[in-house]
Amino acid sequence: MKLEVRVGVSDSFCNFEPITSNHKVTIHHSPFTGNISMDYIQLNCKIQSENVTLFQELLMNDLGNIGFESFVQTGEGLSAYIIAKNFNESLLNQITFYHDLTLGSVEFTSDFIKDQNWNQEWEKNFQPVYIAAKCYIRAPFHKPKNVAYEIVIEPKMSFGTGHHESTSLMIEQMLTMHFDGKRVLDMGCGTGVLAIMASKLKAASILAIDIDEWAYKNTVENCQFNKALNVSALKGDVGLILGKKFDIIMANINRNILLKQISHYASTQAKDGLLLMSGIYLDDLPMIQNSAEKYDYEYLSVLKKNNWIAVLFSKK
Repeated sequence: MKLEVRVGVSDSFCNFEPITSNHKVTIHHSPFTGNISMDYIQLNCKIQSENVTLFQELLMNDLGNIGFESFVQTGEGLSAYIIAKNFNESLLNQITFYHDLTLGSVEFTSDFIKDQNWNQEWEKNFQPVYIAAKCYIRAPFHKPKNVAYEIVIEPKMSFGTGHHESTSLMIEQMLTMHFDGKRVLDMGCGTGVLAIMASKLKAASILAIDIDEWAYKNTVENCQFNKALNVSALKGDVGLILGKKFDIIMANINRNILLKQISHYASTQAKDGLLLMSGIYLDDLPMIQNSAEKYDYEYLSVLKKNNWIAVLFSKK
């Protein structure tokens, strides 16, 4: 492992690209709360691997565990960002997943990035998204379009703007489902985009939950903006659903959390209800399916995009 620290000014963090470019923006947390300005460290990760995508995802997970807040997948590997005062170089020694997996190698360098208004910079580069030719997700500063479903999201760095494959797949699958009069749960709601979509699809009620304070507040704001008045947002974990019943449960999180929470979903899922999950890879499907079947879920279908999937189950 090599770390070279470069102190200077970099503007690469604010040059976000739309998802169709060679750079992919992946936000795992909601780091930029409010219109704040502060110094950041950009960690440049040069990856050598036959499976760069897998290496990137594993590296993002480990970097997230030591305080890194956002990530940009680049041609050389990955750029990761952390508030400068929280950067502890020694913690990089904890990242050893690739040592035993023969996945490849990584070299680290870092840049000091001067303070600026990160939300403002990101908003300037936020691109609207079309999904399945029916849903158009845009920011308030974009012009509206004449589509079946338009969702306006204030892009404040909570996960769920439609750019990531998992969110796009969830909405694509939702467009084929019947929400009319249904009781819906959006677990790990991020921006609230899925809850808003469910509202537009005429669900009777939607409970949106996220453990992150900023995601919760962003969901409330976005639901108000989109007049999704039948959405109730709560800050907390899966324990908040105990004692409730849902016809449709949506969870766009990650494999490990989904595996831990499937039993909770099952305990609140109505008979013949639908469970839609994403945030997982195609390789994760057997594990997810096996776990779901233990709790009387029946596999129905899967949508795929760039190795990401959204999988649909029915409760027996």
